[in-house]
Amino acid sequence: MFRFSTNGAALDDLLQHEWLTTNGVGGFASSTLACMNTRKYHGLLVASMSPPARRMVLLSRVEETIALDGWTVPLASNEYPGAIDPQGHRMLAAFRGNPYPSWAYQAQGWTVEKGLRLLAGRNTVLISYALLSGDKPVTLELRPMMALRPIHELMYQWNGRLLTQTLPGNQSHRVPPTTRTPEVFFAHDGEFKGQPYWYLNTIYRREQERGYAGLEDLWSPGVVRWTLTPGQTVFFACSTDPINLPETIKTAGEQVTSTHFTMPAPAGSAHEDLDALRRAAKHLLIIPPTDAATDRPPVAADFPWSAPNLRDTMIAFPGLLLVTGKFNEARTVLRWMAGKLDGGVMPSELPESGAPPVYQGADTSLWFINAVQQYLRWSNDEPFVHRYLFESMIQVVQNYRHGTGLGISTDTDGLLQSRQAGLGTSWMDAKHLERVVTPRGGRPVELNALWYNALQIVADLSDRFGQGTFAKELHALAAQMRKAFNDRFWNAAQQCLFDVVDDHGNDASIRPNQLFSMSLAYSVLTPDRAAAVLAAVKLHLLTPMGLRTLSPHDPNYQGRCVGNVVSRDRASHNGSVYPWLLGAYVSAMLRVGGRGEDVRAEARTLLEPCLHYLKHQGAGQIPELFDGEAPHRPGGSIASARSAGELLRAYVEEILDQAPVIKSGSGLPVAEIILPARPMPSQPNP
Repeated sequence: MFRFSTNGAALDDLLQHEWLTTNGVGGFASSTLACMNTRKYHGLLVASMSPPARRMVLLSRVEETIALDGWTVPLASNEYPGAIDPQGHRMLAAFRGNPYPSWAYQAQGWTVEKGLRLLAGRNTVLISYALLSGDKPVTLELRPMMALRPIHELMYQWNGRLLTQTLPGNQSHRVPPTTRTPEVFFAHDGEFKGQPYWYLNTIYRREQERGYAGLEDLWSPGVVRWTLTPGQTVFFACSTDPINLPETIKTAGEQVTSTHFTMPAPAGSAHEDLDALRRAAKHLLIIPPTDAATDRPPVAADFPWSAPNLRDTMIAFPGLLLVTGKFNEARTVLRWMAGKLDGGVMPSELPESGAPPVYQGADTSLWFINAVQQYLRWSNDEPFVHRYLFESMIQVVQNYRHGTGLGISTDTDGLLQSRQAGLGTSWMDAKHLERVVTPRGGRPVELNALWYNALQIVADLSDRFGQGTFAKELHALAAQMRKAFNDRFWNAAQQCLFDVVDDHGNDASIRPNQLFSMSLAYSVLTPDRAAAVLAAVKLHLLTPMGLRTLSPHDPNYQGRCVGNVVSRDRASHNGSVYPWLLGAYVSAMLRVGGRGEDVRAEARTLLEPCLHYLKHQGAGQIPELFDGEAPHRPGGSIASARSAGELLRAYVEEILDQAPVIKSGSGLPVAEIILPARPMPSQPNP
């Protein structure tokens, strides 16, 4: 459980911590501990208008003021050109991240606790204030500050007229839509006074640091006022739908008390780490409502700005959906992916605009096949796989063998290649204008590791499902390409693998992609070379926070992901550290060193810095990346599905060495996993 004592903390320290909570359908709330927005993506209600896409920042922040005995004390903080005003962070005493974000403010003998809850499945935020201590009532004033715009844009004062309509009962209000802004509702149990006003030039310092515009104007409809007595709690809500405040309060309370996980945590020191990982994973899975107008599956997402990513969903699939027992959702996403197959290629991204899926990943279909194998291993649900997925898996293999989109085909040795002008088709796909920052056209090492893994999986299933001849054909192809892989990818000079093998020369850059040659269920790398590859990766790439994307001895290495978009894109896959790669590293490590308690204890030690970050500075989340150089400053998305999913998978499957127990019943796996009561591996003395 993330707690932070803020007494005496400098503002810059408070701004380094960013919290996040989500509603499960693409909406979220996020800001810094001081509730001073430093990104245009921060907001108290960022609604998903067409789940999981078309997100809009509706309620950017609130400005609260406490008045007592003629003194006024602000609770909010904001930055304007040349000034921090108000400075409510000075009153902030503590922050708690679970079960929902809450803050404690203290001054002049009183303590006010503020809590923020998003309603699951709805674009509604409920903010509460409770006077915990004090011997007399205080006056609380709250001014909603609204942005009313898409997440990638900024709002500026305009001549159109924004109105506020008071609905029957006088405690619920509507902001009608305009040609530029959506319809928004807010409600409260206090008194509202309409005072519409534009607040100009809010600064978002992180956007300016990243080379983007960072000034915004926010509109406020007026002020809500309460007389708050000791022990009393009052409420303010904002939503895309009409609000029944008593019902909203009741639902939010039930939501908190019903929060539970289906996978019991082992006793001992593992409990806190496992609980933190599961909470992080819970926020990163978007499950659109069944009555959604758009055709969208459960999907993983990075927050706050990234569009839902289907490659990342397949990578994070075991951690987010299987380890957490979400088998119904797992079946839904696998079946949806199979239905979107186009010439053997599966979609890699769902655009933020709500447009049709994008097909730009040569590896997405292969990660899909890996996800199916993992689903089978956890569920033993062969009937579902045979009926809904197997034919699509065959189509992937056949199309990849004979050639398909994105320049995907096999050579005469059975090795897989992908070449698409102006497009990065691997996970290292950063692009600036028309230039791919990390061009890897040819035969990327991880694409071929995934290809061998896919061939073996489909061959095994073909055997099970009565297609023995086809199974033999695939096994033969897999054996042929495995021999070619070990002949052509082996870099004898560096005692590791080439990153890309091409007809015009091999790329000897030392990158973490070679880990997948030995971390997947079927290892394409021969066992006699595994220890050497792991040693090279450890020497050049391993850091406390994950794996570097390029050796620091390489002339193209960029150790800090800072500056404008060009500088960050150049660094993103040329030195930045990715926590999600620790999952593959730990799996490879246990394959090489065995699964003894001493090896698993060493593996847990490798994850400890990320777990510490998750429970402290990360405020409950692991970011997309860190700098390659110490002190490994976080960067990219503040909450990454790949990071949380792979760390959770590695922690449960590899470190705790725990496997699912599937209950019998309907013939389908149930969303409940019972972990054997095994002790945590003993920890080495520091």
